[in-house]
Amino acid sequence: MNKPTHLIEYETMLLERHHPPVFPRAGHEGCRLDRSAYTLLSRIQLEGPMSIGQLSEAFGLDASTLNRQTSAMTRAGLVERIPDPEGGAARKFRITPEGEHRLTDERAANIRGLERVLAGWTPEEVAVFAACLRRFNTDIERLAGQPWPRPGHPVTSPA
Repeated sequence: MNKPTHLIEYETMLLERHHPPVFPRAGHEGCRLDRSAYTLLSRIQLEGPMSIGQLSEAFGLDASTLNRQTSAMTRAGLVERIPDPEGGAARKFRITPEGEHRLTDERAANIRGLERVLAGWTPEEVAVFAACLRRFNTDIERLAGQPWPRPGHPVTSPA
């Protein structure tokens, strides 16, 4: 287990163990978004309304899985179904004000948790770690052919 790739595999397994909840928050257990809602809301927030087909392509998931997840999110008031703003036949999911609020709160709590974890790190160490994580994720996305949008950066088609 001395090879760097073995160490990375083990550490990513441990990282997965911490999510959810990434960083426990006393008194907020009942308010947490589940992982699928957090990820779906994040994607819709960045890209705007999306159909089941678009979500299926973006996440590499089948429509039945996404129908279950979006139905639960609709019942919770996090998303709503709307006609395609561009005039297409498919209905799309749009994040609701409640969904925006819950996503914003969840993200802020996650960032506070990260700040607690990284409190002993130098700003340079945090920046290097962030850059390495981004590169790791974008390389996975490139190999999978499923790029993920990032704030301020549009999704580019896979090469």
